[in-house]
Amino acid sequence: MITYRLFKPEDVNDVAKVIAKTLRISNRKDYSHEYIEADIKSMNAQFFIDKAKQTHFYVFCDADRSIGTGAIGSYWGSTTEYSLFDIFILPNFQHQGIGRLIIETLEKDSYFLKATRVEIPASITALPFYQHMGYMFKDGQHKPDKEQLYRLEKFPRAE
Repeated sequence: MITYRLFKPEDVNDVAKVIAKTLRISNRKDYSHEYIEADIKSMNAQFFIDKAKQTHFYVFCDADRSIGTGAIGSYWGSTTEYSLFDIFILPNFQHQGIGRLIIETLEKDSYFLKATRVEIPASITALPFYQHMGYMFKDGQHKPDKEQLYRLEKFPRAE
């Protein structure tokens, strides 16, 4: 059974391993080795500790093993717009409904519930999944940006 909880500082190494493995395996068809390794290098222990202070950062577990992550936090300091971050699932746990569980968990979070708009910087790899979950291209931009990410959004409630 998959469970989830908020990130704790002692999760930092497990979370880093989940994300690094997922990037190296799942994203290698869409991104260069150099891009992936630079991404992994930028996500050091302090990155995750800071992320947990700035967001509601969840860790998803199978028994005691960390298998996925997801976070929601303010969009550039806004109190009405939020962003989803760091949604990753170990490759051998993908296509089992865990991604849906992560999105549903984030969409039940207090930040999402008060949001007028939620944005997600989506990888090329994850684009079809997020579209399936109801996220649409921001401003009609159907191409990745300079960071090689799509900007998607959802409007949970009108202002």
